[in-house]
Amino acid sequence: MKAVMKQAVRNYLKNPVFWIAFLIIMIGVYQDVSPYLKLHWFTSDQEIRKMQVDDIPMNDLDVMQGYLPATGEQQKAAALQTIGQTLLEEFDMTDEEVQALLEKFQDMEIGEIQEYLEGIGYYGSLYTFEDNRYIQGTAREVNQYMEERFRQHPYSWYLANKFADFGGLYLGFGASILLALLFYQDTRKNTWELLHTKPVTAWQYVLGKAMGGLLVMLLILAALTIFFAGLCLAVGLGENLPVNLLDFPAAAVKYILPNLIMIVSVYAVVALAFRKPLPGAPILFLYLLYSNMGVKGPDGIYDYYGRPLAIMVRFPGNFLETAAPSVTGFNQIFLLVCSGLVLAAAALLWKYRGRFSYGRGTKEKRRRRAD
Repeated sequence: MKAVMKQAVRNYLKNPVFWIAFLIIMIGVYQDVSPYLKLHWFTSDQEIRKMQVDDIPMNDLDVMQGYLPATGEQQKAAALQTIGQTLLEEFDMTDEEVQALLEKFQDMEIGEIQEYLEGIGYYGSLYTFEDNRYIQGTAREVNQYMEERFRQHPYSWYLANKFADFGGLYLGFGASILLALLFYQDTRKNTWELLHTKPVTAWQYVLGKAMGGLLVMLLILAALTIFFAGLCLAVGLGENLPVNLLDFPAAAVKYILPNLIMIVSVYAVVALAFRKPLPGAPILFLYLLYSNMGVKGPDGIYDYYGRPLAIMVRFPGNFLETAAPSVTGFNQIFLLVCSGLVLAAAALLWKYRGRFSYGRGTKEKRRRRAD
């Protein structure tokens, strides 16, 4: 098994595709995580007011730009102001009519307001409320909010979650491409039959290949973890933010490792079932899309709540509100159990399909000699 694993790792390290993928993953994760490296304590209200936020979508405004979660009353007031302006400009209503309607909305829930507006032809008001979930605060308010959040978890915990979010995303798609090479050579006809003549059991072969592919992806994960933990430490020391570097390896092991194990397992069983590894790529892309799909919640807002057997963990919410979906802990354990079952199926496929292929090849050779 060790020989199979070492050979798989050597093949990857000699392949330029691996290093290109590594650079793409590193750059992609950095681009998505870098905004959270700009977190700092604000010194004045003017510093917040001068920040350029016009080119940032409302849903992406965060504490780094001085924006805080709005209370229900603040969100409603800001949304109704926008709705009132739209009613004036696009629905030919007078000021008196708009003001009377807004006063009526004060005693209604958001869902009721949405229903009423749709009745008069105003659609999409729910997104107006969603866009006003955050408001710009003063320096004192923002700093106080940060202090409250850091009493619960250090800065590194929040950053590690965002790292696991985007790192898991890029590594998932990267593994779906890179691991197509894992069984590529072995599933060729001549190599397939030759390997079945070697004194290697089905479990030794399948586990050796799976461990080799997993180790390759873990090399990338380890490099990413060390790099972003170092950036976190630099920001924490420079901005006097609380840091615990163990948050990064903990997030990598909990939120990314089980996903990679499942991806390797799926590739193994698909490659040995079809005797070709390439069908695994579209299957895993569909699997990743399923894992990344959000749904409408009870409030009618489209968000990510996690899915059974998902191979991707997303962290919805702004930076200092980030939290994994409630199903994540159970799902990650369930992934490990299912990965073991999938690898067992791959070992059976290797054993019985190989025996059939090898036996058929032997019979054909005997028939040719008889002729």
